[in-house]
Amino acid sequence: MGARKKWVQIAIFAIVLIIGVFTIITNLSASSSKKYPQEGDKATNFTLVGLDGQNHQLSDYKGKPVLINFWGTFCPPCKEEMPALQKQYEKWSKQGVVFLEVNVDKNKVTVQGFMEQYKLSLPVLLDAKEVVRKQYGVMDYPTTFFIGADGKIVVKKIGQMTESFIDETLGKLVANKS
Repeated sequence: MGARKKWVQIAIFAIVLIIGVFTIITNLSASSSKKYPQEGDKATNFTLVGLDGQNHQLSDYKGKPVLINFWGTFCPPCKEEMPALQKQYEKWSKQGVVFLEVNVDKNKVTVQGFMEQYKLSLPVLLDAKEVVRKQYGVMDYPTTFFIGADGKIVVKKIGQMTESFIDETLGKLVANKS
């Protein structure tokens, strides 16, 4: 009986090992076959509903520099960079820069409460089903894409940004617009 039990265990281990290897190979080949937008690529168009209830389509902002920031209220670095984004929004939106804060929270009320609590007026788009997050290959929060007026991604920044980084990067985007 002991030898039979040992063979069953070996068979189960072999099956688990084969499934594991198959899963890894499938994931590696899938990730290499998907092309997520990177610096130099044209930004992929999308449509999301904003907290304002309106549909926002990236292509609506053709000819303007755009900052797309993927974030969530559950993300401490996202919360920490929001005041800097708000200040830069107040400065640069007057010069034609479009800010699109793509939120991946599941609950709209949570997002609205967060915006009110921190007195933020940035335009927030809701991506609760994470369609656009997946389309852009975003894995870490916050992740920000700086898009030139020509629609190409100039900078992709993963992680929290300082106010000076945002300001300098937007300054370069606006300078290249003319």
